[in-house]
Amino acid sequence: MFENRRWLVIPTNLTESINFNQVHQSSIDKLRVSNDGTLAFVKYEINTVTSSFDTTYTDIETNEEVTFTTEAGVYGRPSIYSSECTEYNHTEILNVLTGSNWISEVEGE
Repeated sequence: MFENRRWLVIPTNLTESINFNQVHQSSIDKLRVSNDGTLAFVKYEINTVTSSFDTTYTDIETNEEVTFTTEAGVYGRPSIYSSECTEYNHTEILNVLTGSNWISEVEGE
C-alpha cells in the first residue's frame, strides 16, 4: 500500500515555496499543520531507479538515433524537498501523525 508515496515534513515558514503541481495537496489551505503550528507536510509519489539504463530512440526531425541515459536515483521529489527535512514512507508517517503534535486524526493519509 502506497509503496511509492512519500511524505515530507517541513517547517511552516517554507509552505509559501511549495509548488502545488508537484504534490498531492492543492493549496496551502489543504496542508495539515502540527498543533504548535511549526510543521506541515506534503505527500507525493517517487520512482526509484536502482541502476542506470539507456534508452535509444530515433529523432523524428533529424532521423538520427539518440541515446538518453537515466541515472540510478530517486525521481519525483518536489522542489521543496531538502535532506534537512524528514521524508517518510506510509508506515513511518502514520506513527508521526498519530503523535500528540498533530491536530487531526489520520484518515488514510
